[in-house]
Amino acid sequence: MTLALGVLGFLLMLLGGDLVVRGAVAIAHRLNVSPLLIGLTLVGFGTSLPELMTSLQAALAGAPGISVGNVVGSNICNILLILGIAALLRPVTATPAAFRRDGAVVLAVTVIGIALMLLGEVGRLAGGAMLVGLAAYVYFTYRAEAGAHSPAAAVLEGEAELLPQPPGRLAVALGLLAAGLVALVFGSGLLVDAAVELARLVGVSETVIGLTVVAIGTSLPELVTSIVAAVRRQSDVALGNILGSNVFNILGILGATGAVVPVPVPPQILAMDAWVMLAATVALVVVVRTGWRVSRMEGAGLLTGYAGYLALVAAAT
Repeated sequence: MTLALGVLGFLLMLLGGDLVVRGAVAIAHRLNVSPLLIGLTLVGFGTSLPELMTSLQAALAGAPGISVGNVVGSNICNILLILGIAALLRPVTATPAAFRRDGAVVLAVTVIGIALMLLGEVGRLAGGAMLVGLAAYVYFTYRAEAGAHSPAAAVLEGEAELLPQPPGRLAVALGLLAAGLVALVFGSGLLVDAAVELARLVGVSETVIGLTVVAIGTSLPELVTSIVAAVRRQSDVALGNILGSNVFNILGILGATGAVVPVPVPPQILAMDAWVMLAATVALVVVVRTGWRVSRMEGAGLLTGYAGYLALVAAAT
């Protein structure tokens, strides 16, 4: 029953995230929002909605291991598992102009996130600062790329093309948005309850469940988007999706969670997982910068790294 409820929670969140994105994109089109801004905001935000709702629900339920573990585990999963799979399907190429900025941003955000976590708690002040940082990133990126027709802007617009086709009527869009939010709330609630119960039944910490089962499950939208981009030969979009998602996860999800309810950071995450996240991010930057691509062999290396990480987590339980 616990597994069934967890699976139902995952499915509701996937459905809810898709409905919210469809409704939001339709409203954005009605408001004549540019593809650049849609790609910059709705792609990263839309694929990170499951992580957001899960971390918020877990924090409110008093399960910080799931709340923080979900963010850290998702970022590790995005780089090692999802980018690895995408590279195996088709070598992932990078647009140098876009990656120079976004790679530096994701590395800086990761370092800042770890520095704040080392304080032992992500409180309202730190959470608010993260949200301000996210707003500043979106604003200055949009200002830099709007009207420039740069390679970086082309990547963001390509991300917008991967979004589902929106409905034409505003009433339908609003209905999808509302239904999606309801599904996200109920789905994340079911998932958190199932994760807490699963940790008790299996005899492991909630942090381990958050870093693995929950993180992989909530990262499914990123996996789908990256696979679609790889199949369509838009591998630079797959890479941009992962970079944007990791920035949103730390600044948006951890920031929003801390702003709503202060979240203590489990010692296990500070001892190992935060540093694995940093190491994975550094590895990503180095691999891409060496040839502006992630080859199939390098993708296999990323997947091997993720298998090793899971082994470390299992050994630490």
